[in-house]
Amino acid sequence: MKFGTKTIHAGVHPDPTTGAIMTPIYQTSTYVQRSPGDHKGYEYSRTHNPTRTQLQDALAALDNGQHGLAFASGMAATDCIVKLLKPGDEVISTNDLYGGSYRIFTKVYEPLGIKFHFVPMHDMASVREKVNERTKLIWVETPTNPLLNVIDIAAAAAVAKEAGALLVVDNTFSTPYLQTPLDLGADLVVYSLTKYMGGHSDVVMGAIVLKDDELHERLRFLQNACGGTPGPQDCFLVLRGLKTLHIRMQRHCENGRAIAEYLQAHPKVGKVYWPGFEQHPNHEVAAKQMRDFGGMISFVLDGDRKEDAIAVLEKLELFALAESLGGVESLCGHPATMTHASIPAEERLKAGLSDSLIRLSVGIEDVEDLIEDLKQAIG
Repeated sequence: MKFGTKTIHAGVHPDPTTGAIMTPIYQTSTYVQRSPGDHKGYEYSRTHNPTRTQLQDALAALDNGQHGLAFASGMAATDCIVKLLKPGDEVISTNDLYGGSYRIFTKVYEPLGIKFHFVPMHDMASVREKVNERTKLIWVETPTNPLLNVIDIAAAAAVAKEAGALLVVDNTFSTPYLQTPLDLGADLVVYSLTKYMGGHSDVVMGAIVLKDDELHERLRFLQNACGGTPGPQDCFLVLRGLKTLHIRMQRHCENGRAIAEYLQAHPKVGKVYWPGFEQHPNHEVAAKQMRDFGGMISFVLDGDRKEDAIAVLEKLELFALAESLGGVESLCGHPATMTHASIPAEERLKAGLSDSLIRLSVGIEDVEDLIEDLKQAIG
């Protein structure tokens, strides 16, 4: 089954009671049992809910996995994975990382005895240097947030396997439309479903997708025991969003390419970060493991001054100044004061994230209008 057909049909089926083609919202907390322990597969909605079950099955199918687990947010999904570790364990991750992931790693789990190494993962040598007998997890974002660095998933999988560690890939920017990390050797794929997968800026959710049955049982236990599960209304909204993922992502990619090329040619733009450019670091890896290059773009203006970046962000009209990304509407942001403010300034600058960086989430509007908006804002 091809991907576009999967988004509409995989993992979901008509309601057996009524024949409803859309998965019903099972807005219930509990389920009647015929006799103690004799039920129809559902006891309590923190543990299982039919709407969530269909979403989890759909997510697994799209990523060529066996199991999907849905959570109340991407951070709840991240938290569930890190709970697999114990004090003394070590994690290697990229130094260009989503601020929320950095925050939970350093502020929540580091004080509990888990050690984190943040390295430039587009160079696998820097990962190998940190591997030791305590390495239990390698955490990859690719493309990274917000510098769009590309990390070789297959190479990272080889390092993880040799170390006896799990490889996690945060695939939020790419979605399974652009790349399927499980096929490249990843053990776990994590998502903020809030972004492209939901696609309409109307829900906050997260997910984990994987193949291994035993690992799934461990994570499913934590999902239920710790309770970071989503409600059925949110699951319904993401199921609805998935049905148009393929056509939305195609348009995001088309618009992203046009805007990246426009910015690259603009005399007032200093540098554009977009993995589709041949001169982009690890472009050849992106071309190998991705089917297209996405709708996320970052750039700095010529002169690299924060005040100039703020002025542009304040002038943009169609690009709404807001947190998040991946919705049908275009968004702009200032990572240093918004999505990545929890990362200390010296760490941001060391990773190359300047205070003048602008991040764009290119939507699916008519691209000519988006370019006109950038033109009037940059001047």
